[in-house]
Amino acid sequence: MINTINAKRINQIITFLQTLKIRSKRFSEIISTHNISVIQDFNQALIHSSDDKIINYEKLEFFGDAVLRLAASIFIEKKYPQMSVGERSELRAQIVSDEWLIKLGKEIGIEKLIIKGPKALGDENSKNTIIGEATEALIGALYKCFNSMQEVNLWLDDIWEEDSETFLKAPYKFKSKTVLQEWCQSKGFDLPIYKIIEISQKNGDPKRFSCDIFIEGLKESTAFGKSHKQAETNAARVLIEKLRTIGKI
Repeated sequence: MINTINAKRINQIITFLQTLKIRSKRFSEIISTHNISVIQDFNQALIHSSDDKIINYEKLEFFGDAVLRLAASIFIEKKYPQMSVGERSELRAQIVSDEWLIKLGKEIGIEKLIIKGPKALGDENSKNTIIGEATEALIGALYKCFNSMQEVNLWLDDIWEEDSETFLKAPYKFKSKTVLQEWCQSKGFDLPIYKIIEISQKNGDPKRFSCDIFIEGLKESTAFGKSHKQAETNAARVLIEKLRTIGKI
């Protein structure tokens, strides 16, 4: 595996890791000494299975999933010690979600480092999924460097500081379908009905699907999305905002 990493790739990985700005002396030392064993792990975290069926990010992604949840639990315990277990679970679900991983991956520019095979390169539908998975694998590789959560939390805590506050200020924006369902139940209404119509067949079109929400037989909101899920979420968010504006929620 060492021979598969050329000098150009090593420099790419080192430069990328430096941009993460992890405030750790021992992490900086590993980068400055070009520790090949560590670089191999980070390189593996950036290889998709379409390029290499054996050496790819899948095992590190699996590992990173557990590391991420533990790191988030440590952060929440430290930042919000008075929070109930239920509230902690809800917050953690948001700051370790697939959507959060994709957002983080895009912010750090991980996509330009991911090595993909021809099939994945041409698949726009899997683009975000791969970004999220590689980001999770990166977290697994970071833990593996030291067998310690320290560097993981040094990196992610600063990001979670902002993201957790954003969620706690307006949780309905992040779980609008759940909030809408709970509101209907509290009013004694039937659950909301989501009706999806495919407007176009163009992948990635932000208005590919239209979603209407019906409550008690009445159409209450409409929104678009590039997937069924996104259209439903957007329509629920629009309705929640409407209900908040008129003081019903």
